[in-house]
Amino acid sequence: MTRVLVVDDDPAIVRALVINLKARSYEVDSAHDGAAALRAAAAHHPDVVVLDLGLPDMDGVEVIRQLRGWSRVPVLVLSARHASDEKVQALDAGADDYVTKPFGMDELLARLRAAVRRAEPADGGDAVVETAGFTVDLAAKKVNRDGRDVRLTPTEWHLLEVLVRAGGRLVAQKQLLREVWGPSYGKETNYLRVYMAQLRRKLEADPSHPRHLITEPGMGYRFEK
Repeated sequence: MTRVLVVDDDPAIVRALVINLKARSYEVDSAHDGAAALRAAAAHHPDVVVLDLGLPDMDGVEVIRQLRGWSRVPVLVLSARHASDEKVQALDAGADDYVTKPFGMDELLARLRAAVRRAEPADGGDAVVETAGFTVDLAAKKVNRDGRDVRLTPTEWHLLEVLVRAGGRLVAQKQLLREVWGPSYGKETNYLRVYMAQLRRKLEADPSHPRHLITEPGMGYRFEK
């Protein structure tokens, strides 16, 4: 079942979206400001976020930027702002689509379905990746080792997900930093060292001699089955 996080400070819009989404068998969480939205996203791992930009505590663009620091969940902006530069700003921050208010429910739902489809693995067989020591379920966003789920922080999961989806290809340090922490990060290689060490402690049989999370010195990292 697809899980949707609706973020809007207008109770009438939230109510309308919740009713329409639940009627179509979506699971729905809601938040009325940016801080609550980020907490809900971290706690519930939605499959798609429907986000208003005019929130009471922070601009929706800032919510997108913070969300993109650890998640690639599709974000569908729903806003009364019509100016093209504001749309560009939201899209550049990491939004996947933009719908202006007032909106047609059928169009919004169609765009939401499209955003979810684009985020799905191209090949369902690649959704679960198995190694000799652990299993990564990309669709469920879970890692299992020795029959037990491994607790990963959102940042650890995002880092692992990027490497696993690369399928054995080298991912450059700069690319990893920007994908996981955001576009303003590109030189903080110490972040990678710290988080890769944490992942190896949780996943590798011998963290000091990793078999799966490989460092290519001075270049980047690779995931090997």
